[in-house]
Amino acid sequence: MPPQSLFAQGLALHQRGQLREAEALYTRALAETPRDFAVLNMLGVLKAQAGAAAEGLAWLEQALALQPDHAGALVNYGNILSLVGRCKEAVAAYDRALAIRPDAESFVNRGFALQSLNEPAEALASFERALALEPRNIQALYRRGVVLNELGRTDEALAAYDQVLALAPGHVEALNNRGYIWWLNRKQWASAIADLQKAVALAPDLPYGQGAVLHLKMYAADWSDFEQRQAAVIGAVRRGARIARPFMFQAVSDDPAVLQACARLYARDLHPEVPSPPHDPATRRGHANIRLGYLSGEFRDQATAILMAGLYERHDRNRFEIIAVDNGSADASAMTARLKRSFDGWLDIGGLTDDEAAEKIRAAGIDILVNLNGYFGKHRMSVFARRPAPVQVNYLGFPGTLGAPYMDYIIADGIVIPPGEGRFYDEKVVRLAASYQVNDDRGRPVVEAPSRIDAGLPAQGFVFCNFNQAYKLTPDTFALWMRILRRVDGSVLWLLDEVAPFAQNIRGHAQKHGVAPERILFAPHLPPDRHLARLSLADLFLDSLPYNAHTTASDALWAGVPVLTRIGTAFPGRVAASLLQAAGLPDLVTETSEAFERLAVTLATYPATLAAVKKRLTHNCSLFDTDLFRRQIEAAFEKMWQTWLAGKPPEGFDQASAQ
Repeated sequence: MPPQSLFAQGLALHQRGQLREAEALYTRALAETPRDFAVLNMLGVLKAQAGAAAEGLAWLEQALALQPDHAGALVNYGNILSLVGRCKEAVAAYDRALAIRPDAESFVNRGFALQSLNEPAEALASFERALALEPRNIQALYRRGVVLNELGRTDEALAAYDQVLALAPGHVEALNNRGYIWWLNRKQWASAIADLQKAVALAPDLPYGQGAVLHLKMYAADWSDFEQRQAAVIGAVRRGARIARPFMFQAVSDDPAVLQACARLYARDLHPEVPSPPHDPATRRGHANIRLGYLSGEFRDQATAILMAGLYERHDRNRFEIIAVDNGSADASAMTARLKRSFDGWLDIGGLTDDEAAEKIRAAGIDILVNLNGYFGKHRMSVFARRPAPVQVNYLGFPGTLGAPYMDYIIADGIVIPPGEGRFYDEKVVRLAASYQVNDDRGRPVVEAPSRIDAGLPAQGFVFCNFNQAYKLTPDTFALWMRILRRVDGSVLWLLDEVAPFAQNIRGHAQKHGVAPERILFAPHLPPDRHLARLSLADLFLDSLPYNAHTTASDALWAGVPVLTRIGTAFPGRVAASLLQAAGLPDLVTETSEAFERLAVTLATYPATLAAVKKRLTHNCSLFDTDLFRRQIEAAFEKMWQTWLAGKPPEGFDQASAQ
């Protein structure tokens, strides 16, 4: 059979997706005419489609050696370069192709490669060039929306997604992304849930879609199908499905094995380990100080910074050099100014690609890099995936395993991760003797407290409160709280207000439980100093499961408000117990809902009992002893570092006692 016929038959099979058969015919054709450009070009495309990108590049390089100015081959070459992460070379290939033959698809591909290089402005220009050629190009419109959102131009991003959906009403990704903008940037719950539910209806296997719908419904206290959705999401995680992001899943499951499975799935899917040069202990021995880097997306007036600020200031500069690795959140707040004074060095990585950020950290000689976000907030897990530091530590921002092989340690205590439960954590567990949670004994400024009336509270009556975010609240927890309110005459429940229809739904649930809706009060969001001032007006903080109060619990304790908790079965549900133990109030930790209800009613109806508890609640305890915590965590860091210098793998350990 002539080579041309072999190629034509191979091409037909290729277009039908029969790659193995097509490759056999291409190979026979090439044996007849080894320098056939068309065959070399299509073999390159086929190999990439079959998962052999390196072979695909090699074939295309042979084709381009024959016809270096063939626009189609240059585009194919650029596509494979982009696929393997060689995006700068991909952009160069697209530029050569576009100089020969401008077309919308190549501009779209070029823009996508520029996005991967973290060059959003240039990517936007490329998508707009595509739209100048094809104003109704769906992919260009969609990618333009993505990059506009990355640039913070959310009004324009919404308009771009509107254009996509006007042309293609079933565009799942546009619906999904528009839903997230409605929620995260506009706080318009109804629009967000409508888009996300439609996306999931069109594509039930949309990665993380079902979990996102459940998360938004929990934010609004829409529990109409909570048990069914909860069971479906947990079951899917058990089966290995990409259905829930770890951050939201912690409020859904109390099984540490399932939480670990969720984190592992997410890490492998979105933040897989990237091969990187090893670090050599021989080059680090003899350093005067351990260079300690804290990577955060929240170097501003936010919970993590509020907890950590005192530690940054007090680190022993005779043993440690402290470097902030900022993922772009620093602002003009007083907290950011305080933080910038606290560090010995400051690395900005917010505008860098993952590769660039990892190289910058590596070049700075960071010895221990602490991940303060995990999967919360503006995290950079993919930077950690490139192993920029010899020792990498999961701490504070995410209460659980990150499920990633490149995270060496997790800092905990004996309550949040009891002995024997280390198997549920991919990191090696380091247990501090006191609570794992740092607190700043110089921080948490509080303004003068308002009156109860000014704070929206009744002049008389017992005030229960919970200031967790709404997604932590489940029907079981709320039912328990309502039983307590029914038993304590004249009491009210004070919650943090959230976007509509949260308050309406909560009051409706209260009424179904036999509690007058007006007994549920809502506090608007306020700056931290004003929030802490009004918090002191509450009498007792009622905790939640499966996700406890964390920073909100230590806020309450700092403000003099006792916290009543139930201890859970996984890290997120054991934090309040850890805090109460360190605060000298272990008797406020209960193990069952019955014990929780009984103690809540006792504290609310026996003023002397509550007064005795409040008398024991002071700032003079290990929970608020920043220097004690500093000594413990520094000892832990030093042991981690010495282990690595000795060439040993990470190993877990317990601090024997407070130092």
